[in-house]
Amino acid sequence: MNKTAIIIPSRLNATRLPNKPIELINNKEMILHVYEAAKKTNTGEVYVATPDQKIFDVISNYGGKAILTSLNHKTGTDRIYEVFKTKLKSQPNIIINLQGDMPNISPQAITDLVSYMNKGQCDIATLASSFNSDSELADENNVKVAVNEKLDANNFSVASDFFRTVSKTHEKLYHHVGIYAFTNEALIRYVSLKRSKLELERKLEQLRALENNMSIHVGYINSSPLSVDTKNDLIEVRKIMENND
Repeated sequence: MNKTAIIIPSRLNATRLPNKPIELINNKEMILHVYEAAKKTNTGEVYVATPDQKIFDVISNYGGKAILTSLNHKTGTDRIYEVFKTKLKSQPNIIINLQGDMPNISPQAITDLVSYMNKGQCDIATLASSFNSDSELADENNVKVAVNEKLDANNFSVASDFFRTVSKTHEKLYHHVGIYAFTNEALIRYVSLKRSKLELERKLEQLRALENNMSIHVGYINSSPLSVDTKNDLIEVRKIMENND
């Protein structure tokens, strides 16, 4: 069993953009772009965790590994935990929860996150980038992370808060990227905790960890992969990826 597993939770019934994992970008389903990026890291086994047969078939027909999971999970982390526990027998030391709606994620960003987690300095690690404009900062679809120390390419900093709406000025505020790395112990503990007050209010899973004194460290990446939440996001990421093709 590899020490690291990358698990991509993906489902069709997203509220804002249903069926987005199978929307085509450069004639390829979005979920396949994410799966390919994860495979290019060569850091461990890659699985797609999904309750939907259509997504399962896309990955399986590509020759990838997909697991049909329960329909009843409330969060993506619950979904990856099912694969971690049942398929992987709780064996990986590091588990990467990679969101299935970031088709232009850099494989190097994933690799860097795995490398940091192998140092054993935190329960959970994630990534963030700089905001490019005031409108990007104001957009509530873009999750913000506040950190204790300024981020650069060579360091990780401790996360102090996550939110969508900016109500006050934060000197050290970054655009959060939807990827999480857990230690084995942290993932087991996290899913055992009740959904927290701020998690439910802000609809951000990571707040459950912070409200239960779990450490989250944040690393910097130069470019922010676009998280596809709306039709406009899909149009934008198609433009970006077609131009880079």
